[in-house]
Amino acid sequence: MEKSILYKTSAKKILFIIGIIVCCFPVVSPPIALILGFILTQTIGHPFEQTNHRIVKVLLQCSVVGLGFGMNIFEAANAGKEGFAFTVCSIFITLLLGLLLGRLLKIKKITTFLISAGTAICGGSAIAAVAPLVDAKESEMSVSLGTVFLLNSIALFVFPMIGHLFHLSQNQFGLWAAIAIHDTSSVVGAANKYGLTAMHIATTVKLERALWIIPVSLLTALFYKKGKGKIKVPYFILLFVCAMLLNTFFPVLLPVGKIIVPLAEKSLTLTLFFIGAGLTSTALKQVGAKPLLLGILLWVFISVSSLYVILHTVL
Repeated sequence: MEKSILYKTSAKKILFIIGIIVCCFPVVSPPIALILGFILTQTIGHPFEQTNHRIVKVLLQCSVVGLGFGMNIFEAANAGKEGFAFTVCSIFITLLLGLLLGRLLKIKKITTFLISAGTAICGGSAIAAVAPLVDAKESEMSVSLGTVFLLNSIALFVFPMIGHLFHLSQNQFGLWAAIAIHDTSSVVGAANKYGLTAMHIATTVKLERALWIIPVSLLTALFYKKGKGKIKVPYFILLFVCAMLLNTFFPVLLPVGKIIVPLAEKSLTLTLFFIGAGLTSTALKQVGAKPLLLGILLWVFISVSSLYVILHTVL
């Protein structure tokens, strides 16, 4: 009996590792990797479920820093300047709307706040940052993360199609993706599918948006006055900026960047594979109808409103 269980466990790990290896091939795009991870989890289970979140976090941070070696700091500054006003307005409007809708839908206050923060700022990273400050339970975090990751997965496929439908420029799509898609991994994945320029703009604006975790966390600690968790500062963003500086001011490193950037893009593909693998049956069941409805309503609001503004103001 024990040998049979060990054999099945080993077989699952081997199949899962094969899936990881397949994602390393150039023909496998981030969306395909996400689907593959999801299919494997639904069919054979996730043999590394306990460490999945940690793997996603490390891979994403490495991907983002690596992409910095392919970007120019001056171009990034221009992109960030254009997206600053959008960022400030969209964050606080989304947070306020989320709290109002959560109250109308009679969703638990903490769950409402976590979903609203995840939608407004940067998905799972924002949820992880504010959760200890409001003394969130594990079940509340699971529901919030499940909602955000599920909508992220949909955005990865839907946004590029909508972008082409409305004939968005690379600049417009990059800005829209950074504002309307939750997690950095899905933002970069969707923008990368749309074009290189879109990816550079989306990455820069999204990471600048992620810095708002700090003031939002401080305000959260002030108003909720719960929990003793420390604010999780996204230090990897500083490494991303350092990578851009090196790429901009040290031309001798350009050949190195040409090696690092493709590796970072492939690391992003693996990130999406593990995100897909994280959408287990248990995670999907925990989401629930009302929190999912809240997540969808906020997502539709920020997507449609930001797209309208971008179509009428950004070239």
